[in-house]
Amino acid sequence: MKKLLVSIVIAAVLWFVMFSPWTAPMLNFWKVMSVSATLLIALSVWFGKDFNKQFQIASKDIALGLASAVVLWFVFYLGDYFSSLLFDFAKPQVGSIYQMKEGENPLFLGLLLAFLVGPAEEIFWRGYVQRTMSTKYGDWTALIVTTLVYALVHIWSFNFMLIMAALVCGAFWGLLYKYTKNIVTLIISHAVWDVLVFILFPIL
Repeated sequence: MKKLLVSIVIAAVLWFVMFSPWTAPMLNFWKVMSVSATLLIALSVWFGKDFNKQFQIASKDIALGLASAVVLWFVFYLGDYFSSLLFDFAKPQVGSIYQMKEGENPLFLGLLLAFLVGPAEEIFWRGYVQRTMSTKYGDWTALIVTTLVYALVHIWSFNFMLIMAALVCGAFWGLLYKYTKNIVTLIISHAVWDVLVFILFPIL
C-alpha cells in the first residue's frame, strides 16, 4: 500500500501543477498533461501486480466501451442543462474548461485524448488504484475511495463543475470497472467520451 500512496501523492501533485491558479498560467496544459499521463502509465505498470490480466479484447467489451461513452455523454448533456438552471456559475465554469483547447489543433487534441490521456487515466485510477485497493479493502470501498480521490485531485482548479464532473465520471467508470474488471472497456469508454465531449460534440 505504500507504493499506492506514493503514486496517488504523485498524481495529486501533477494535478495541482496542471490546474492550480498559481501554476497553470505559467505552463502549457497539454504538454504537462502528456507528461503526467505517461508517468501515470509508468507507475501503474511498475507498481501493479499481474497488470496484463486486466486486458481482454472481445467484441462485447468494445461494444460496451462505446455504448457507455455515449450514455455518459447524454448524462453530461442533461447535467449541463439542469445545472445551468440551478446555478448561475455553471455555464461560465464549463466555458472555462473548454477554453483550455483554444489555439490548439482539434485533430491533435483528439488524438492525444484518445490515445494517451484517456487510456492513462483509466490504467492508473481504475486499473491500478481501484484494483489494488479492492484486493485489500473490497470492491465497494475501493470504488468509493478511488472515486473521491479522483474528484479531489481536481480541487485545485477551484471549479465546482469540473470537480463534480470528475466525481460523476469516477463513479461511472468505477462501477463499470467493478463489474467488468476489464481495463480495455474502460479505456475505450474514457477515450471515446473525451473526444465526444471535448472535440466532436462539446456541451455548452
